Amino acid sequence: MAERKETDRVVQGNDPGRSRRAWVDYSSVGLMFPISIAVGLAIGYLLDRWLSTAPILTILFVLYGVAAGFVNLYKVTRRHEK
Repeated sequence: MAERKETDRVVQGNDPGRSRRAWVDYSSVGLMFPISIAVGLAIGYLLDRWLSTAPILTILFVLYGVAAGFVNLYKVTRRHEK
């Protein structure tokens, strides 16, 4: 009888493990945004110093970092829509 209640809870979408996984995934997105922007900033800055093209590559790589953050957010939300 206890097994049936457990499966009913999973079917109804009240699985506490699932909401915990979603919380961890969404919080990782909160870390990925600033990290991807910082990595893009660092790469762009170093390339600008090396190639003397300031600030073109810094801006370009920061935009790539922002785009990478949005792609990661999209992937996480698509995974949890199902």
